[in-house]
Amino acid sequence: MERELLIKNLSEIIGNENVLTDENIVLEATKDYIGFRRHERAEGVYNVNRASCVVKVNSTEEISKVLKFLNDNEIDVVPRTGGSSVTLGIEPVPGGVILDASGMNEIVNFDEVNSMVTVKCGTPLEYLENWLNERGYTTGHMPQSLPMAQMGGLVATRSIGQWSTLYGGIEDLLVGLEAVLPNGEVVRIKNVPRRSTGPDLRHLFIGCEGTLGFITEVTVKVFKYRPENRWMCAYEIDNTPVGLEAIREIMVEGYRPAVVRLHDALEVKYFFNGCTSEGKSLLIFLCEGPKAICEATGAGIDAIVKKHGGVSLGEKPVQAWLVHRNDVSYDIDGKEQQIYKMGLIADTCEISANWSDIGEIYKAVLTRLPKDVPNCALIGGHSSHSYLTGTNIYFQFGIVARGKGTAEQDYMSVIKVIMEETLKRGGSIAHHHGSGKYRTKWMPEEHGTSYPLMYKLKDALDPKHIMNKGVILVDKD
Repeated sequence: MERELLIKNLSEIIGNENVLTDENIVLEATKDYIGFRRHERAEGVYNVNRASCVVKVNSTEEISKVLKFLNDNEIDVVPRTGGSSVTLGIEPVPGGVILDASGMNEIVNFDEVNSMVTVKCGTPLEYLENWLNERGYTTGHMPQSLPMAQMGGLVATRSIGQWSTLYGGIEDLLVGLEAVLPNGEVVRIKNVPRRSTGPDLRHLFIGCEGTLGFITEVTVKVFKYRPENRWMCAYEIDNTPVGLEAIREIMVEGYRPAVVRLHDALEVKYFFNGCTSEGKSLLIFLCEGPKAICEATGAGIDAIVKKHGGVSLGEKPVQAWLVHRNDVSYDIDGKEQQIYKMGLIADTCEISANWSDIGEIYKAVLTRLPKDVPNCALIGGHSSHSYLTGTNIYFQFGIVARGKGTAEQDYMSVIKVIMEETLKRGGSIAHHHGSGKYRTKWMPEEHGTSYPLMYKLKDALDPKHIMNKGVILVDKD
């Protein structure tokens, strides 16, 4: 369909004021914070595909009408809420439509008896968290994107927060949801604590990144908010492998602090002002909840870490982390210019693996990268989400830009090493940012023999393949 006719038809459905065509508005709606895009914007290069328009929607009914029209006419669409993507997850195919539900900001129902809250998809997480805190509750979901993220996008990308060891990821917090399928059909999954009535249909939409439908409403658990009961402590530990072993023992012994973090020597130097002895790693713990549980958990952690040679640094490094943990999201556009002026393309990449493999992945990446990518100026990482069976590594890297227009190539040379070394050792190539479009080429190897099921789901729920093309699924055309 010609762009002029598309805009005319959409305006008739949703109102002319809700169909935005200004190039600056369209570019802003497609803005992704992956490292090479941030570098490109700073150097004045804009390589992104142009959408035909941005359609602003304010209700489930409006989303249903717009999606039905787009589906009937086989027009590509990217669902969007908060816009904090770092994976190319909201960049459109040329001529597609960005369907933006950021305006759907509403707390629908707060159910104290059943410890849950229902919100529309465009509700900002930071607003919801503050609203709940005032009433003595918390979502327990604290991603670094807290100042930017909105609830629908958090579910769609299978988000996780920095308090995950206690509260879990978004998949553990989600009770029920409402979504609109590509053909405009509205589906609801009811709010109950557990069901044994077939496959858990919530998981069709958790982490689907808008490829199977548009999440319009979510219900999540809420917890008692007790910051006054926190126990926290930081420790110097000899190195990252020793730190990983200490965390593994803490998890196996059954302790569940809210925050468990292990930062390697590079991150200690750049992000913690060298608070340990040179070359040492840093462990950070924070417990919250009933006072007796916090004290017992803290005592157990202290004993295990000291058994592994850890030296207590007290609360100060934890307090500093609490103050600055979300700084990048509060001034992310300003940070683009700062990093660019340093001549760097900087970013993170998060993977996960079992305890038996995670240390080897970390070591392999740090060994191989300087050889394969000589313009890689720094590489390090931290573990920030741990489980009974394993943990994640959140790699931090900086590449010296080789010249104008090379940012994507330079960036992907680093990603290639991380993906390959992770897959070689049986890990997962994405822990919580989602696949987006930049990881798609590795999806067949990530999923192995289960990967064809992705196409079967797509064919069943989005047979015309209009929803967020290029994410998760390698295009067969």
